[in-house]
Amino acid sequence: MNLKTDVLQHPASIAIIGMSGRFPGAPDISTFWQNLIAGKDTITRFNPADSKTPGASSPDFVAARGVLEDVGLFDADFFNIVPREAERMDPQHRLFLEACSNALEDAGYVSHNYPGEIGLFAGCAMNTYLLANLCKDRAFIDEFTSNYQVGEFQTLTGNDKDFLTTRVAYKLDLRGPVVTVQSACATSLVAICQAAQSLLNFQCDMALAGGASITFPQLRGHIPQEGGLASTDGVCRPFDANAAGTVFGHGVGVILLKRLEDAVRDGDRIAAVIRGFAINNDGAQKAGYMAPGVNGQARVIAAAQAMAGVTADTISYVEAHGTGTPLGDPIEFVALTQAFRETTDRAGFCTIGAAKGNVGHLDAAAGVTGVIKTVLSMQNKTLPGLAHFSAPNPEINLGGSPFVFSSETKEWEANGPRRAGVSAFGVGGVNAHIVLEEAPALPAAAPARTEQPMCLSARSPKALQTAIANLATHLEANPTLNLSDVAFTLATGRRAFQHRFAFAADNMPSVVAQLCEAAQHSSFEQSSDARVAFLFSGQGAQFVGMGKALYESQAVYREAFEECADVARAEFAFELCDLIFAEPNEFSAARLQATRYAQPALFATEFALAKLWQSWGITPETFAGHSLGEYVAAALCGVMSARDAMRLVCLEN
Repeated sequence: MNLKTDVLQHPASIAIIGMSGRFPGAPDISTFWQNLIAGKDTITRFNPADSKTPGASSPDFVAARGVLEDVGLFDADFFNIVPREAERMDPQHRLFLEACSNALEDAGYVSHNYPGEIGLFAGCAMNTYLLANLCKDRAFIDEFTSNYQVGEFQTLTGNDKDFLTTRVAYKLDLRGPVVTVQSACATSLVAICQAAQSLLNFQCDMALAGGASITFPQLRGHIPQEGGLASTDGVCRPFDANAAGTVFGHGVGVILLKRLEDAVRDGDRIAAVIRGFAINNDGAQKAGYMAPGVNGQARVIAAAQAMAGVTADTISYVEAHGTGTPLGDPIEFVALTQAFRETTDRAGFCTIGAAKGNVGHLDAAAGVTGVIKTVLSMQNKTLPGLAHFSAPNPEINLGGSPFVFSSETKEWEANGPRRAGVSAFGVGGVNAHIVLEEAPALPAAAPARTEQPMCLSARSPKALQTAIANLATHLEANPTLNLSDVAFTLATGRRAFQHRFAFAADNMPSVVAQLCEAAQHSSFEQSSDARVAFLFSGQGAQFVGMGKALYESQAVYREAFEECADVARAEFAFELCDLIFAEPNEFSAARLQATRYAQPALFATEFALAKLWQSWGITPETFAGHSLGEYVAAALCGVMSARDAMRLVCLEN
């Protein structure tokens, strides 16, 4: 295989195979990407009178925040959570659970059916839902504190950071290492590093990683302080001369990771590859506890590049921490330059960007947001412009450095595979950095059949109708998708619920048309608990041409059929293919009625068809047959080999 990169041979390569998130102004990552390339700032600026926070009447109050829509909505029934428990659960926990489920679905995996172990590493922001919404009166507080270990423990588990990940593990049946990670603003990127390390240590087979940050009330601003983090005008301008601080916001992001070699083996859709990662701390080598440190940041970037086995001149983009503070941005720039200069003297080849200019600082979810943005940029070969950038901070020495800034969206050009760095630095000194590379070019799998079965299911008829309509919209907007891939994901990468709808089609327009028609219905099949049995007929069901289309299109069917045909050919001197697939006429029909030919032909057809069904995941609980059908059942049950069973069928005739 002629690939542009050595990433398949790199021992530390981790594949990103699924992503999910909700960001200010974007209910999903697709909308998030559209906002980025349009250069949108999705921070909400509101009337100070709408804020219930102290200080809102101050003339210095800045009414700006990255707000999430519909954070109160949650499908508790889908996750088998009772309403009382759901209403007492921190929305960070609720939305993070949804995001984890969506990330697995994005990758095409059902965690409940996955044979390996799935891990989870994540963290969230401080819980203000308990304080702002639940502790609404003294009676509740007294009840909560007095029954802390008994009656109100359920409220505790729904609100404390410690239980963010373990609830997801219980609801999604994750059996790998499940760890809550807390590293301030670096939380979600540290979680990604920890998940990658767990995979490299073979502690799990896949791992979810990310973070959530949703605090209340959402519509709250701030009163900026000199030298502080908060923006003086409600705009975040990373690395800009007019930078005056950051704007905080809310968001949730999750990615699903897998060892690259396993992802390639399993035919996963690989979004990007993590080649290297590193975590460290500034220690005391900085001006103060809250201050960023040049040396710590430089060391973590250089360490990640060293693990990746790449030189800095192959990295053409850096998604920076980029808080937009007059002090923090120059320090980050110096650290980046110091790290890059360890392996290259080139100038002006690497673009710096930061999502905070678009969505604000998402705290515990900031790192994973930067990763998702960078992966989307790689997939689209496009670099979104740096929002609100006009000229670099005067403390930044851009001339002769490896870096450039651009406020315009542009094509991502690179000599060789596209590579990027992503940074996240937590208040207190935690530094994390990863090196990403675009997904390797892998050959597409050939379709296994001409017509593809499309299978959809949901918990209710209304939910199924919505799912059908959503799929029709998606396929209509993406007509070049591989139809067999779509069918495979629907069949194996989605949980099977009670209300179901299925059909077969051989082209995308036909699929879309049938989906659009079905979306108008409100009545669908409801599954039962009926078990599957394979029943095999005796002589009399044969006809000329039976199984011909399957023989020509299905490799599994053809292989099983040929195993039987080899016996007939070697020991009984007749060709099953010539017999069964002959031109239909009176002679061929009469010949196939002769017992000497009919029974071997039926045995081969029934055996091959059963093998094909089994390869599609249809697992019978019992086999039964009549006459020669008993031999087919015996062969499939392992009572005898298919060759011996075929030999007996032929000998009896």
